[in-house]
Amino acid sequence: MNDIAKTKVSDELLIWRDKFPILKNSTYLISSSLGAMPKKVYDRMHEYADVWASLGVNAWQEKWWEMSLQTGNLIAPLIGAGQNEITMHPNVSILQSIIVSSFKFEEERNKVVYTDLEFPSDMYVYQNYARNKGAEINVIKSEDGFIPNTKKLLDAIDEKTLIVPISYVLFRNAYVMDVKSIVEKAHSVGALVVLDAYHAVGTLEIDVKELGVDILIGGVLKWLCGGPGGAFMWIKPELRNILEPEVTGWMAHSNPFAFENEMEYTDTAYRFMNGTPTIPSFYAAQEGPKIIAQIGMQKIRKKSIHQTEKIINLAEEYGYKINTPLKPNLRGGTVSIDMPNSFEISNKLLSKKIMIDYRPSAGIRIAPHFYNTDEEIDILFEALKDLTN
Repeated sequence: MNDIAKTKVSDELLIWRDKFPILKNSTYLISSSLGAMPKKVYDRMHEYADVWASLGVNAWQEKWWEMSLQTGNLIAPLIGAGQNEITMHPNVSILQSIIVSSFKFEEERNKVVYTDLEFPSDMYVYQNYARNKGAEINVIKSEDGFIPNTKKLLDAIDEKTLIVPISYVLFRNAYVMDVKSIVEKAHSVGALVVLDAYHAVGTLEIDVKELGVDILIGGVLKWLCGGPGGAFMWIKPELRNILEPEVTGWMAHSNPFAFENEMEYTDTAYRFMNGTPTIPSFYAAQEGPKIIAQIGMQKIRKKSIHQTEKIINLAEEYGYKINTPLKPNLRGGTVSIDMPNSFEISNKLLSKKIMIDYRPSAGIRIAPHFYNTDEEIDILFEALKDLTN
C-alpha cells in the first residue's frame, strides 16, 4: 500500500476523535497503558448511579446480575469467542490466581514454563502461589532482554509441563509471540496454554479458535478504552467444566441464592467468578469495545501498522534507539524508543500534555490508536527534538 492510500485509511478513522474528550486538550499517544475514555462513559456512569438510586437491591435482579456476561459478550467478537463464554473480573492478577487454583501440580506433571519477558504481575502469581502448590517454575531467559528465545521455550515444554502462560504481545517492546508454534508444542505433550492478550486485544486481529489456546485473559484498560477494573477471561468450553477453581465465591455456585454450605460449581462461565463483582466498572467497560467492533479490527490494525512504522522511521531519522521489532508481523501497537535521560524526557513530555510513558529497559513507549492523527506523531517528535538538543 502506498503512502497516499495509508493516509486515507488513517483519515477514515478520525471521525471517531470527537467521541474521546481527552483528545481535545492533549496529544494522547499512550493507549497501550490507558486507552482514552469514550465520551459516552459519562452517561453510563450516571446510568449506574440512577439504577442504584432508583432500584436499590432490585438492581441485582433487573440489571446487574448478568452484566459480567453482557460485557463479555461485547468483547467476544474481538477474540473470536462465542456468546456467554467470557466473564469479567477486577484484574489479571486475580485471573491468574483463579487459573492456578484450578490445577493440581502433581509430581509427574507440575512444570510451568514461561519467559522472563512476561508482565511481572503474571510472574509473581506463578512464582509464589503456583510454586507453593507444588509447581516447578522454568523461566526461559532472553539473550538480549527484548526478544524471547522461542526455540528454548519450545524445547523446555515437555511431558512434565502443565501450563505455559505467555503474553501475545510483550509489554515492554510490543513483540508479538509465536503463539501457534507454542500451542502446537504444548498440546503435543499434553500441556495447556494460558494466553495473556492484554496488549493485543483491540490492536491485533485475534481468533481464539484459530490460535488454539486453552485460556485467554486480557482487559479493557488499554486498547479497548474501557477503563480500570475490567479484566476478562475466556476458557475453552470443553475445558471449562473440568476445572474446579479453589479461588472461588458464591457467584460460581450453581444455586448462588440458596447460600448452601458446600460448593457446587455452575456449568456456565460464571464457574470462575468469585465474590460480588465491581459493577461500576462494567458500565465503564462497555462503550470502548462497542466502538472497536463497529470500526473493525482490520482497519484498526492497518492504521496501527502505518503509524508505528512512521514512529520507527522518525526515530531512525533522529538517531534514537528502537527497542521494538521493525517487522510489522512481529510488532504490536506500541513502539519503544530510548535515548539518554529518557525518563526525565518522558516527564517533560507529560508536562507538555504529550501523553506517553516510560518503562525501564525499554525507554519511552509510544502507542497511537485509531483516533490519533499522523500530525500528533510529528508533534511528539518535534518536542523530542527540542528536548534532546
